[in-house]
Amino acid sequence: MSDKNIPAAERLIVALDVPDPQAARDLVDRLGDAVHFYKIGLELFMGRGYFELLDQLLSRGKKVFVDLKFFDVPETVRAAVRALASSGATFATVHGNQAIMEAAVKDKGALQILAVTVLTSLDRGDLDDLGFACDVEALVLSRARRALETGVDGIVSSGLEAPLIRRELGQKLLVVTPGIRPVENRPADDQKRTVDIAQAFANGADYIVVGRPIRQAADPRAAAEAAQKIIAGIFPAASSRGKALI
Repeated sequence: MSDKNIPAAERLIVALDVPDPQAARDLVDRLGDAVHFYKIGLELFMGRGYFELLDQLLSRGKKVFVDLKFFDVPETVRAAVRALASSGATFATVHGNQAIMEAAVKDKGALQILAVTVLTSLDRGDLDDLGFACDVEALVLSRARRALETGVDGIVSSGLEAPLIRRELGQKLLVVTPGIRPVENRPADDQKRTVDIAQAFANGADYIVVGRPIRQAADPRAAAEAAQKIIAGIFPAASSRGKALI
C-alpha cells in the first residue's frame, strides 16, 4: 500500500450520478465538508449546466473527476482532452485502447488521464459476448501495462484486479477503484466485480469511487463520514494532512 502523498480525505470520490446539476448541488450541500472529491459523469453531461457545475464545485474547493470515458478516433480524443485540460478538473477517463491512450496524453497538461481497463459491470460472460478471448484479469493487466507504457497517469480498475496490477506493475500507476459496496451486493445491482472500502485499499487502490451506498443512504453525510473514518484508519499519516481540508 503506497501513500503517494494523497490526503486521506481526498481518497473518497463520491459519484454525482444524479439527473441534473441542481440535484448534484443539493447532494453536495448535504455532504458538506465530509467529501472533497466528486465524480461527474454521463448522466449529468446529457443535461444542461455540466461545466457550470464543474466550475461551482471548484469554486467551493472541491476536486472534480470528469468521467466521460472518451472513446473515439484518436485525434478527436486528443482534441477533447486538450479542450478539457484548462477546466481545472483533476481526472478524466478514456477507454484503454492503445491509440486512444496515446492521443489522450499528448495535450493533457496538468489534467491526469485515467484509462478504463474493464468496466466493473462486466463479467466473464460479458467479455465472451464481446469477443475477448481472454479472462478478465488478463485483459485488465494488458490494458494497465499499455497505460503505463503510454504515459497515462492511472487506471480505473476493480479492486479484484488491483493486487495483480500492483504485483506486476508496482506503484507507478494511480489505481481508482469503483464498484465499492460496503454490504453484500444485491442481485439487482449492475455492479458485478465489487469490493468493500478496506479491501479496495488493501488490494492497492489509491482512490475509491462510491455512489449509491452514499447517495441512497438514509443519511448521506453520515454514510460519507463513516467511509472517511475507515479511510483515516487505513492511512493515519495521510489523515493528519487532510485535517486542514475538513
